[in-house]
Amino acid sequence: MVRAAAVAVAALLAGCAPRAEDGTAPGSSAPEANEESITVVSYGGSYARACVLGYHESFTAETGIRVNLEDFNGGLAQIRAQVEAGAVHWDVVDLGVADTVTGCDEGVLELIGPELLPPGPNGETPADDFLPETNTECGVGTLLYSTIYAYNPETLPGPAPATLADFFDLERFPGRRGMQRKPEANLEFALMADGVPKERIYELLGTAEGLDRAFRKLDSIKDEVVWWEAGAQPPQLLADGEVIMSTAWNGRIFNAQVLEDQPFVIVWDGQIMDRGQLVVVAGTPRLEGALRFMRHAARSESMAGVGKYIAYSPARRSGQALVDRHAETGVDMWPHMPTNPENMKNFLMSDWEWWADHKDEMQERFAAWLAR
Repeated sequence: MVRAAAVAVAALLAGCAPRAEDGTAPGSSAPEANEESITVVSYGGSYARACVLGYHESFTAETGIRVNLEDFNGGLAQIRAQVEAGAVHWDVVDLGVADTVTGCDEGVLELIGPELLPPGPNGETPADDFLPETNTECGVGTLLYSTIYAYNPETLPGPAPATLADFFDLERFPGRRGMQRKPEANLEFALMADGVPKERIYELLGTAEGLDRAFRKLDSIKDEVVWWEAGAQPPQLLADGEVIMSTAWNGRIFNAQVLEDQPFVIVWDGQIMDRGQLVVVAGTPRLEGALRFMRHAARSESMAGVGKYIAYSPARRSGQALVDRHAETGVDMWPHMPTNPENMKNFLMSDWEWWADHKDEMQERFAAWLAR
């Protein structure tokens, strides 16, 4: 697997000579329409749309390689199944860092060497330009996003919630809440809302007492929770009045605000920031095309392209400098970015190492808790 990736990277870099205006190498003929394609898998909805407009279309225009986009809800299960069966039909997948590290250790993802990463628009070296811990052995960092909670003031009478503790306060804010059906973020939210300093969250989650404390806090609102699984669900739950507040990915709420004119308000207190990565599935027969896509996605301009359609911060410093206004509405993006200092007054950076080590165990316990 590693040798195959190295050979493909070398071929890719050798193929990065200047190209004619039609996207072909000098002296070659233009590719037939739809002659080559890759399958990219991501989280659907407004985020997938931002990726298509932000850099998928430019990749196809530049290379002639068509991008087939499929949706999923995250995790490694489908990747493992394809690799183990020797029937890989996904090529590039959008994953969180913890899953990337686990999948890399299991050998179901291709290694990505630093030579694949392009310099910044002004010659910035990738080592200096990418934000810390955004790249791993098998993953190329593309963005930073946050899990927050939001509310709809039209369906939430009385005082407005302002802190993470308010999300768990059924006396002051009675009504249904939306939460993602997985342990990630929920366990951290529970401990932070229970008064645990953010510096001690993962230390406590590593103890039986800390885990019990987190689940006790979740118990306090369990009967009022509506569980969501796809990123498009929280804005819909809020708009329909099925919940008075919901955890969500910040970009999904932003798009509902600016594109659908929803009155939603994000509570940034206690936001959990994480890094999004792209990976290549081990054994794909379309390895060269997948790696070309990865190199294109790793450009600052591609990351900024996404950030002009949804409020996720580029993983490169030079990319952040390229984001200004929302491409369709002209809204200033900076106030909506999770990396804006105003939104980071009380935030937690997700510990991917902890989740890589404990995810299976936490999923089992969370599923058992849900079933009670």
